[in-house]
Amino acid sequence: MTSKRFYHIGFGQDDLDSSPPTIALLSGDPERSRFIAQTHLQDVRLLSENRGLNSYVGYLPNGRPILSATSGMGAPSLSIVVNELVQVGIQQIIRIGTCGSIQPYVPVGSIVISSAALCRQGAANDIAPVEYPAAADPFLTVALAQAARKLQIEHYIGITASVDTFYEGQERTDSANPNLMRSLYGITEEYQRLNVLNYEMECGTLFKMAGVYQFAASAVCGVVAQRSVAEEIVLSQKEIAINNAIATAVHAAANFEL
Repeated sequence: MTSKRFYHIGFGQDDLDSSPPTIALLSGDPERSRFIAQTHLQDVRLLSENRGLNSYVGYLPNGRPILSATSGMGAPSLSIVVNELVQVGIQQIIRIGTCGSIQPYVPVGSIVISSAALCRQGAANDIAPVEYPAAADPFLTVALAQAARKLQIEHYIGITASVDTFYEGQERTDSANPNLMRSLYGITEEYQRLNVLNYEMECGTLFKMAGVYQFAASAVCGVVAQRSVAEEIVLSQKEIAINNAIATAVHAAANFEL
């Protein structure tokens, strides 16, 4: 019987080799997925360029098969992709993203490894109740930390605020909407006092999905903005931050015991 190709990711189990990957590196940006595949993997093969959700299969230097896939921006898109990736046999997912630091001691250019998420996301509420913990897999998290230490990359491990919107949800007023709801004014300062490290938009839903679907998930994000100083992304440090996150994830994936 031939397996189906999934509607959103554009490939199915029959498109994978006889030793299919069980681990995926998941990026929001299709160009990042392509860069990872072409720069860090061997014997790369394009699986799909469907709906901007580009996917590639290849091998790490140690011979481990791996998928470099695209989630799109935000938790609703990620939830669709992750559901279909699990159906094709993926059992471990490392999200590689970007984020804004909200702690003064977490600088632009460094990386944040999320141990858990303060999850303020509508998509996650369709997966599990609000009270359901959004926690990263501890073993994948340790693998990321060990990789960053081995590569001498400045890294921070802790709680991430995972929210649905880039502007309003992250208390940005220098935008088309300077009039935030009262519930959002001061939210960044409140999160700072709660020892939250950063803002991003996907890992809370990913972590809840992992708990419900029973796969292992983790997240590493390059810090591209310092929100204790300004709202803007620091473009001069963006490439450094992203490359640090990618290098950490690839090294962790190669050394993680499946």
